[in-house]
Parts: sequence; C-alpha cells; structure tokens
Amino acid sequence: MTVDTQTVEFKKNTVFVLFGASGDLAKKETFPALFGLFSEGVMDPSTKIFCYARSNLTVQQLRDNCAQYCRPSTTGNDKAKMDQFFKMVTYVQGNYDTDVGFIKLRGEIEAFEKERGVTEPHRIFYLAIPPPIFLTVASHLKNNVYAENGITRLIVEKPFGDDLETSRELQRGFKPLFKEEEIFKIDHFLGKDDLKRLLAVRFANPFLGATWNKEYIEQIEVWFKEPFGAEGRGGYFDPVGIIRDVMQNHLLQILTIATMEEPVAYEAEAIRDAKVQLLKCMETLGPKNVVATGQYTNSLDGKLPSYLDDDTVLDKNSKCLTFTEITMDIKNERWAGVPIVMRAGKSLDEDRVEIRMKYKKNAYGMFPGVTPNMFVIQFHPERKIYMNFNTTAPGFVDNLHQVPLDMTYSKKYANDWVPEAYERLIRDCFLGNRANYVRDDELDVSWAIFTPLLQYLEGPNAPAPEIYPYGSTGPKGILE
Repeated sequence: MTVDTQTVEFKKNTVFVLFGASGDLAKKETFPALFGLFSEGVMDPSTKIFCYARSNLTVQQLRDNCAQYCRPSTTGNDKAKMDQFFKMVTYVQGNYDTDVGFIKLRGEIEAFEKERGVTEPHRIFYLAIPPPIFLTVASHLKNNVYAENGITRLIVEKPFGDDLETSRELQRGFKPLFKEEEIFKIDHFLGKDDLKRLLAVRFANPFLGATWNKEYIEQIEVWFKEPFGAEGRGGYFDPVGIIRDVMQNHLLQILTIATMEEPVAYEAEAIRDAKVQLLKCMETLGPKNVVATGQYTNSLDGKLPSYLDDDTVLDKNSKCLTFTEITMDIKNERWAGVPIVMRAGKSLDEDRVEIRMKYKKNAYGMFPGVTPNMFVIQFHPERKIYMNFNTTAPGFVDNLHQVPLDMTYSKKYANDWVPEAYERLIRDCFLGNRANYVRDDELDVSWAIFTPLLQYLEGPNAPAPEIYPYGSTGPKGILE
C-alpha cells in the first residue's frame, strides 16, 4: 500500500531546523510558537530543534533572547517547562553560502537520528531568513541535509517575491530542489484562529451565508490600521511598502475567505481550490482603483517622528507608501457590483484590523430607512465577532436603535488556550495539513491582481503620496 507522504503526521523524533535563529522573527515568533506547542503538550518532547545562524551564540543566549516573548502556559510551571524545552535545542553556527556549515548540521542531525534509531527521517526546515538567500540556502539544504529515505518539509516565510515576475522566478528556482508538496509557504495571517472562525461562521450558519451576496450587501470594507510607524524597520519596509507588506497577502486572504464560494469539503485542497477560483474573479488593479496614498509625517504636537526621520530609512527622498486605500470589484454572480474598499496604513489614530460586511438599507416595509445592519469580524485589538441589530429600547416609546450581538473571544474563552498564528501553522506542518499555507497558483493570481497597481504607483507617472500627520486618520482623500 502506498503511503501519502503529504499527509503523514510527524510525531516521534522529528527534526526541526530553524535557519536565521539569531534573527528578530525567530526571537519574537518562531521560538515562542515552538515553546507554546511544547508547553501545551502539542509537540512531542522527543522532537529535536536545531538552530542555525552565522552568529556565535549559545543555547542559553537564544533562551535569554526569546524568553520575554514566550506566552505563559495555561498549566503553569513555566520555568521547569522552559528548562525542559531548551534541552531539546542545539545550536549550530555556520554560513549560508558554503557547504561547510550544512555538512556540520547534517552530522549533528544524523547523530541524533542514529541515537534514536530513526530509519525514516522526518525533517522540517524553517527559513526565517531574508528572501534574497532563500534559494542559496535551499540549494545547500538539498545537497547536504535532504533525507532521501524520509520525508522533508520546507517552511518559507513571506515575502515570496516582489511582484508576479520575481515570484515566478522564485518558484522556478525552488522547482528543481523541492516538490511543491514539500514547500509550505507561510502567510502568518492564515494561521490566525479568526480566519478558521470566519470559515465556520460563513458555512456552518446557512442563515448568514444566504445573505452574503449582492442582493443584501451594500459594501465590503477590509481595514488594517496601526497606531505606530516603521520605527527601526525602515531597512525592511522602505523597499516593500504597505501594499506588499499587508494588502497583497494578509488583507487579500481575509477578503478571499469572506467572499469565496463554499468549498466542496473541509479539506486543504478543496479550500485552496475555492480561494483560487475566487481570486480569478477579481479585477486586475490599476490607476482607477486608487482612492488615496500617503506617507506619515510628524505628529501635530511634534513628539512623534515622520517616516523620513527614521534612521533606518536611508533614502531621505523616499516616496514609500505607508498608507494606501483602494476600491476593487469581484466579477462573479455573487458579488458583481458590490464595491470593496481596502485600507491599510501605519501611524494612524487607532489599532484596528477587521472586515465589515455592510448590509443594504431597508427601503420598504414597516421600518423604511432604518439604520442598516453591519457584520464585523475583528482581528485587532480584540478577537471578536459582532453584528449590529435593530430593535426597540425599553419603555413606552417605540424608538428603534441598534444593539450589537457580540462574541468577544477574550471573554468567552478566557481560560482556554487559543493558539497563536505561528503555533497553528507550525503544528499544521507537523500534521502535513497545507490548508493554511499558500499554493503556487494562488500566489500567481494574487500577484497578477496587484502587480499592475504596484508598477503604476512606483512608476514615473505615480501621484505623490499625500503627507498625513502621525496619529491622524490618514490622507484627506479617504472614503468615509
């Protein structure tokens, strides 16, 4: 009988190799996720974690760097668990552009597997490294550490390309090294519990799903508002900008799941097929879709710096967009004619990430002109789902007013462990579950939607970004 290696669950004696172990992503996200899975009893304690980076570090230094970012366990006894967890960790120092370090890493891995009696290795390689060295590391991995007699999985962090062509170049570069089913391309927003919840809310509640269409929905809004800027991250953010950072990936994922047709099954490929089908119905974006673009300057009181004042922004004439608002359409039977507004910005007046489904006004019946309903799934600052309903207030006067039907997860599940995005995604990789990872054809279509817009906004005829104060609502041209 042939075993489907794509869905084999990694359990005992799995090898997890973290490249870029000394970096910010590893410190703030990957290590805390691994510890969370271990401390909650999800990760088998026989797992071996190899950390690889160029820096001269010890395991204790790695622990010191990441400890403050690790969540307390729901069962307590964190110090003992941290002690036990870091006994599973080994650090290997090496360069990324020569075989020497990879040969050393292979020796460490094979010694561990021999000691444990492993005959069919299960290995996960996590690339928490800059995109320009993805293919270099992948090539050295394939030549030196790939388990021909086992199962290998490779987790690749975003950004996966800068546009359609560079994304395809990366895909072509990986193709001779790893099969597509071996590559797990991360968009950490897909690991959020909220997106799984959005699937359930839509398709497990027929009364709601029946009204999510052009007959009932007036407008869809997807917001990403941050109250802080790019402080200290200018080296990363300046060549990327707000569209590549959050719109082409995170916000598009939210919108896709909120608007796609119901998958034929609750299975990885069925879900991803439905997403790609929806993306193919989205219009290609260009100049006509732009509502407003901007770059933040000093706050009105002068206390908070402008984008260009950041020491890590080297180009002091940079036109990098820290704010963009666009409108877009989905050209299919369900959504044709429903305007979609996508807004993302830094250094704004609030912290808010959410999708809003605004219902049409009721023009007839007993209550014509009543305030329309609105359904909201919020990701930040709180995880919650609410819908505004119209009803009458207590008393003798039948005045209508709106009340929210609200489920705030921090209240409903206050004592439960809710996995963070990276915890879920790493766990999914152990399980061989690719539903929350990005497939090549999905990546292709999403870049095809946004690349013409990026070419326009970064080209010679692009409008100058409007300057807006740090802490404001953004540029003046935004839709109300």
